[in-house]
Order: sequence, then C-alpha cells, then structure tokens
Amino acid sequence: MKRRHLSLAALALGLLGPCAVAQTQTLNFGFISTESSQNLKSAWQPLLEDMQKATGLKVNAFFAPDYAGVIEAMRFNKVQVAWMGNKSALEAVDRAGGEVFAKVTQADGAGGYWSLMLVHKDSPLKSLDDVLKRRAELSLGFGDPNSTSGSLVPGYYAFAQNQVDPVKDFKRTVRANHETNILAVASKQVDVATVASDGVDRMKIKQPERHALLREVWRSPLIASDPMVWRKDLDAAARQKVRDFLLGYGRDAREKEILKTLTFAGFVASDNQQLLPIRQLELARDRAKAESDTTLSADEKRRRLQDIDARLAELQKLLASAK
Repeated sequence: MKRRHLSLAALALGLLGPCAVAQTQTLNFGFISTESSQNLKSAWQPLLEDMQKATGLKVNAFFAPDYAGVIEAMRFNKVQVAWMGNKSALEAVDRAGGEVFAKVTQADGAGGYWSLMLVHKDSPLKSLDDVLKRRAELSLGFGDPNSTSGSLVPGYYAFAQNQVDPVKDFKRTVRANHETNILAVASKQVDVATVASDGVDRMKIKQPERHALLREVWRSPLIASDPMVWRKDLDAAARQKVRDFLLGYGRDAREKEILKTLTFAGFVASDNQQLLPIRQLELARDRAKAESDTTLSADEKRRRLQDIDARLAELQKLLASAK
C-alpha cells in the first residue's frame, strides 16, 4: 500500500511539475567585439551577475569574433539584449528586429565619445594632413566594418571628405577591434589606427604603460553614447525588468566602481531616434562616393544624388521634429 501511495505521489509530481515549477527565463546578452572576449567578460560579468540577481532572469554573456556575429545572433534570437555601437545598432534595428531602449552615460560626463586617430608617441606624424600626405607609405589599423568610431565616422570625416579610400590608398590596411589596433600602434606594428576614445580610456586603466606610448593626431565630432538594444519581441515583463535594472544601476559605491571599469557613469533611456545622425552619416558617405565615381554616367549620377538628397532631407525633418 505504501509503495502504491508513493507511486501515485511520484506520478502526481511528474504531471504537475512543468506547470507547478516556474521555468527561469534565459536572457542572452551580446557584446560587440571592441576588445578580447576575456577582457569584455572580466569587465561586464559583475554587472551581469547583479542583473541576474535583481531580475530573476538567467543572464548569459554572448561574445562573437566580430560585430556582425552579435547582429546575426540577435537576428536569429540567439541574443535578446546587446551592448552595441551606433552603427551596429543601426544594422540590428534594420535587419535583426532590434530596438534601442537605453544608452550609456560616459564617466567623464561627456554626451558621447570620439573616434580618434592614433600614432606612436615617437612618430613623425603630427596631424591628419601628415597622415593623408604620406598614406601611400603607411600601414593603417582600421576598425570593424560595423564599428561607428573605428570605421564609419573616420571613414567619412577623415577620409571620404578628403577623397581618400582607407582600404586602397594606404600601403597596407588591416581591420581589427579597438584594443588590437591600440596595441598595434603601441608596438609599432601599424603606423596609424582609428579607435574609440573610450577604448583608449580603458587602456589607460588596464595598461598605463602602453597608453603612454600613444599620441592622438585627429579627433572626430562627438558620437552619441553607445546604445543598448533588445529584440522587439522580447516579452514585456523581461523588457521591464531589464530596463528598470539598467536605468537604476550605479547608485551605490560598489556599482559605481563596476561602471568605472567600463568607463561608464550609468544608463539613461533612449530610442531609435538616437540613430538618425548615423543614417545621415551613411548617406553623406554614399553621396561623396557617388560624386567622385567616374564610372557613372551624368544621368545616373544625377539620379543617384537626387535620391540621396531626398533621403537626407527626410532625415533632417525627422531630426528637427525630435528636438
């Protein structure tokens, strides 16, 4: 009789288990590869652990060898939330069902960060003009194609506006993440590199002796702080938990110290309108290319420029209405 009662109890638990025991929701948090996965994990893991405790979600870190890997992971729902740059966020919004919901605030109080062009402190190069004049004899460390500060911004402001192709016009061009490009300049493996200013700030914290070997020769206009992106179909309860956690993070000394390692002060709310200047920049870059394209007929060039100008005008209206 006892065995029969035990068997019935076990059966009842087996039948009720899936309904009675709540499943912990898993959230995969993606990180663009600004530096090595090991360094990113070391810096972000304390925050992710705090997020897991505060939200009750199981939070896993997701790393990829390049920016496209995180974008594609979000597209196929292998990543639900991600820290991205503006250019990669634009790709995630347009191709991967993403949506900007927050952005970081910089530790130095700035409203964003900058793209920098670095050389070794002993380099004879003193300015962007020096780099452009001597480009045929120089090696360039360029950013990931989906990097805002490593590729898009310097690609337009430093190169396209000066009718220079960063891939073809230098003696050698190699693409790498910010950390790799910074170290390549410090060790004289490349003559010049484009990197993010906050990446340089982190290098000063982690390896001050390497940071001391760097010198800045060009700085871009200010770039909006990095956006936080989630999949639009992430359920409402999880979105609320993630939003509340991030927007409230950094209030005590311990959390502030964790953010300091990331060179952040905290997080504030944002949305897809943050990406409008990046859309403008991409169109401006396309316009510069079309204007200098000698393979286009006069009619084809005129049509292409008219189309780009119409899209730029529409973006300008959106930006004006957002203010």
